[in-house]
Amino acid sequence: MGGIVSPEYRPPEFGRKGEGDDIDVKQLSRELKAATDKVKEFAEDAKGRFEKGEQLSTAAKQSADEALVKFNELSATMTEIEQKLARRGGGEGESERKSVGRLFTEAEDVKSFMERAPSKGSVQFGTKALITSLTTDANGSAGDLIIPDRQDGIVAPPERRMTVRDLLTPGRTSSNSIQFVQETGFVNAAATVAEGILKPQSDIKFDLLTKPVATIAHWVQASKQILADAPMLESYVDGRLRYGLAYAEELQLLKGDGTGSNLLGMIPQAVAYSPPLTVPADATMIDMLRYAMLQAVLAEYPATGHVLNPIDWARIETMKDTIGGYIIGDPADGAAPRLWRLPVVETPAMTVDKFLTGAFKLAAQVFDREDASVALSTDDRDNFVRNLVTILAEERLGLAVYRPEALVYGDFGNVT
Repeated sequence: MGGIVSPEYRPPEFGRKGEGDDIDVKQLSRELKAATDKVKEFAEDAKGRFEKGEQLSTAAKQSADEALVKFNELSATMTEIEQKLARRGGGEGESERKSVGRLFTEAEDVKSFMERAPSKGSVQFGTKALITSLTTDANGSAGDLIIPDRQDGIVAPPERRMTVRDLLTPGRTSSNSIQFVQETGFVNAAATVAEGILKPQSDIKFDLLTKPVATIAHWVQASKQILADAPMLESYVDGRLRYGLAYAEELQLLKGDGTGSNLLGMIPQAVAYSPPLTVPADATMIDMLRYAMLQAVLAEYPATGHVLNPIDWARIETMKDTIGGYIIGDPADGAAPRLWRLPVVETPAMTVDKFLTGAFKLAAQVFDREDASVALSTDDRDNFVRNLVTILAEERLGLAVYRPEALVYGDFGNVT
């Protein structure tokens, strides 16, 4: 009777070289399954023979013993491999822990490409988790490790250049109002008089005018911690608050309407532009400013400057003659803005398409009651319990327009 003939079988040599060697787990699994099937086949055949009362031959017993020995060797090898993988942290994750360079050199496509004769071509290689600058929870996201290159200081928005105050006569006061006597009417009856004839009488009218001192103020809040931890923030806020005062001050000096706590500015008190001669139909903006100067001169107040919006000054500077040449100077000339011998003051505080021409220092005076100052306080109950600091900036000033006739306010007529 023939026994079980086991095929020639040799268990692979796995797990004998070192901890770092690669292990073909799939191949080992296939080998172990083949050995298991052979043992199972032998067991079923032997059971059938025993039930029939048949005896196993010596060769069959020897083949069965060899199959069992090989099965035990494979099982021991698999157990050893599982222990090694457990110490390393798992099977599937092993490729994820290899470096990109190692994965690249071990890739079969790369090996095949390198073994070919020199030729042109390319090979693609994929990895499971490349390291990127993403900040998500995905594998390989390392963006949170990147530290931004933080620059010192604060990038502030642009600040307007204040110019209106410089036009006026400066002054100081220690009161909350400014009073002055203004001549509001004069009838000049002066004439030659014959001997014994009654002399003519002239009439002069005076008014006592009172102008209030206005307070310009604003404030912000900040925590005590941020002011202590960022010392430059205090000086930055200080500067920005002072700038805010100057910004509001320029608008008040120029356009304040005198209602409520507002100053009465120069424009509401200026006389309207009224050319003292017949104006040609083709009169330009340059012509109109010259006629405004003439109007001031005829009022006995020779003008000392013009106030324009930058848009209107740009219109004037880009005017050209009939052959394309610029009328006002040379574009390459860096001279200060001047027109008809007088300086031109550009400020966005002036309304577009409007102008103010006059003898400013004769016309008006600004009085400082309290210079711009910045104060810090924690006195408020809410501030104290919340560790907040109130930063307050304020100033007090008054404006007296002595001679409204010295100011001429007009419209260029370009904007409907």
